[in-house]
Amino acid sequence: MNKVKKAVIPVAGYGTRLYPASKAIKKELFPIVDRDGMAKPLIQVIIEEGIDSGIEEVCLVIREDERDAFTKYFDEPVSPELEKRLADRPWAVEETQKIADLSQRISYIIQKEQQGFGHAVYCANEWVGNEPFLLMLGDHVYVSNNHIRCVKQLIDIFLELGGNTCAVMRTLEHMLHLFGTVAGKQIPGKSRVYEVREIKEKPSVEYAEMHLQTDSLPLGEYLCFFGQYILTPDIFEYIKYLIDKNIRERGEIQLTSALEMARKDTGVFYAYETDGQRYDTGVPLSYANTVNAFAEQTYARRTR
Repeated sequence: MNKVKKAVIPVAGYGTRLYPASKAIKKELFPIVDRDGMAKPLIQVIIEEGIDSGIEEVCLVIREDERDAFTKYFDEPVSPELEKRLADRPWAVEETQKIADLSQRISYIIQKEQQGFGHAVYCANEWVGNEPFLLMLGDHVYVSNNHIRCVKQLIDIFLELGGNTCAVMRTLEHMLHLFGTVAGKQIPGKSRVYEVREIKEKPSVEYAEMHLQTDSLPLGEYLCFFGQYILTPDIFEYIKYLIDKNIRERGEIQLTSALEMARKDTGVFYAYETDGQRYDTGVPLSYANTVNAFAEQTYARRTR
């Protein structure tokens, strides 16, 4: 199985749920204190999750009018005055070099029209080429429960089993309207790995009870998307089919629909229950909870 070297992160949304702050700054550039104690934009935390897991190149799918927002942070040097003030702070010099190194790994693809998550992923088709790739959300950050990064956990499972693999976490039924959901059958000897037998975008509780139960989970719990996927390049064929036929759900080209088509055609699709936590930063309360959770973890690390 090919090594997973590339990551795609769609970030072309308008951040309307975080308005008016998103009028001043892209939501992916909102600050957070990472587990290393450094204050960083959210997108840097997400990219570093991939880089620390072995990813070599990152593609940000952006709107045409927002390239400058990202390149100003990643590519432009600090002002001479700020550089002078940081010069006697070794940690700051090190962080500046890290940002410069990240900039060399980042490419930008324009999504000319916002037509849904699936459409955004398809925009990276040519950049990905003929190899598997990591897909992450631009407004989720992750914390592993062990010493292995969440993305690295997923990559390891993909390399072991092959085939499209999505990260999932157990989710209570009253939250199903927020997440894509899978039904699976646990693979013997692998307590966290499932063969997927159906994928549904934001199902109703009634539909989930009839079609999306996973036998090894308690009643009322389901496997929902964690926000990380390892996908083979044939997924673009299924997304293209949806685009060409104008097949939409809730008015958008949905990645989940393409994933389910791929699962049906190939008969192979895996879900991995990540040993970690996801944090959604896309709405005000969730962003506040994420900032608080990361701060608590940083404090805990420093007081051990």
